[in-house]
Amino acid sequence: MDTASATWQPPAIWRAAQLLARGVVATVARLEVTGDVPEDLRRGPLILAANHISPFDPVVLTAACRERGVAPRIMATGGLFRTPVVGALMRRAGHIRVDRGTAAVGRALDDAAAAVAAGSVILVYPEGRIGLDPGMWPERGKTGAARLAFACGAPVIPVAQWGSHEVVPYRAPKGLPGGLARSVVRRPVIRVHFGEPVDLTGVDSGTAGAARRATDRIVDAITDALVPLRPDEPDRPRHVDPGRPADTSRAHRRRPPA
Repeated sequence: MDTASATWQPPAIWRAAQLLARGVVATVARLEVTGDVPEDLRRGPLILAANHISPFDPVVLTAACRERGVAPRIMATGGLFRTPVVGALMRRAGHIRVDRGTAAVGRALDDAAAAVAAGSVILVYPEGRIGLDPGMWPERGKTGAARLAFACGAPVIPVAQWGSHEVVPYRAPKGLPGGLARSVVRRPVIRVHFGEPVDLTGVDSGTAGAARRATDRIVDAITDALVPLRPDEPDRPRHVDPGRPADTSRAHRRRPPA
């Protein structure tokens, strides 16, 4: 995929995949999408920063973005690109490979910055993994999303989601058939909210610690957007996945809401 073109256009295969994702989500859950993406940003340049709670998240966010007329290019783990069929589809759709834990991981940020410069919408998970906070609140983020925003100057919109963890378990494919079967019967509600652009004014990218400060603002914004999606689960989730480990080492200390 040539990220240097003047204006990137989502290929037909990605548009078709978004339609398919909407059908998949409708089969196993009820999707509620709130908030919006300003019309002038829907084709980019734009960064969408989302919380990560389940292996089902990419399908949910693909469907939710379709509801808002957005076709984002997803920064996804390199393992997906190495699979025979899915990898080819990911490359054809213009998604961006992230080889975490390798020397090539920095290339992903360069590729993403070039994609945004070409007019793309990029979807990132600032946490860098499925969060393991016991309360399933966003973890302390990696600085990649902030550095991407500094590099290209694009606005960052927080995207909060809740409910996908009830459909696909953390250790999928283990437990996947049972999880899907229960969801088809119970049809849990999956909520996605597009928030207001994150205010990064006052964060000078040239100063020490700027990427960390900007990252904390982004994660705070995602957390703020998540609060109204889980009003009856303020501390711990009602649905507990026994296969999901808990890790408090990356707990995010949220600033008090304004």
